[in-house]
Amino acid sequence: MPKSRIRKKADYTPPTAKQATAIKLNSRGWVAPVMLALFLIGLAWIVLFYVTDGDLPLDALGNWNIVVGFGFIAAGFGVSTQWK
Repeated sequence: MPKSRIRKKADYTPPTAKQATAIKLNSRGWVAPVMLALFLIGLAWIVLFYVTDGDLPLDALGNWNIVVGFGFIAAGFGVSTQWK
C-alpha cells in the first residue's frame, strides 16, 4: 500500500495587531432618570389612590386610577428597553 504524503504544517504567524477604535456610545443618559421617574410616579399614583380611599388623584376616574398607575409603570419598562 502506498504511503500517504506528509503535509507540512504552516508556521504559526500571530494575528496582526488591530488598531484600537474608539467606541461611539450614544448619549442615553436620559433613560435611567426617566425610567425611575415613571416607576415612582406610577407607584405614587397607586399608593395615593389607596391611601385616600379613591378620592385622589382623580376622583372621576374611580378604579381606573389603578390602570393609570400601572400605565406609568409600564411606560417605565418601555423606556428601560432603550438602556444600553
